[in-house]
Amino acid sequence: MKRIVYLIIFLIVAIAGLSFALMNAQQVTLTYYFGTIEAPLSLVVVVSIAVGALLGVLASMSMTLSLKHEISRLRKTLRNKEKELGNLRALPLKDQH
Repeated sequence: MKRIVYLIIFLIVAIAGLSFALMNAQQVTLTYYFGTIEAPLSLVVVVSIAVGALLGVLASMSMTLSLKHEISRLRKTLRNKEKELGNLRALPLKDQH
């Protein structure tokens, strides 16, 4: 059942992408620092979105990695504290009477 839903979603996205490409097939001139290039408008838009998504993922990687490092540090601290608590609970109590 899950595969059928994924297949339907894939087909909808593929049809939407194909119709987008067909409706935006005119050539545009893209001028950048090293020259110019002519490409279909749909290709320019898709490449721009892909590059933006890639830059967004790369920008968030540093925060994600630092949070993962903090989680591992906190887990290690928690293990040490639980071990210490277990050792303290195992100590016999001394009466002062």
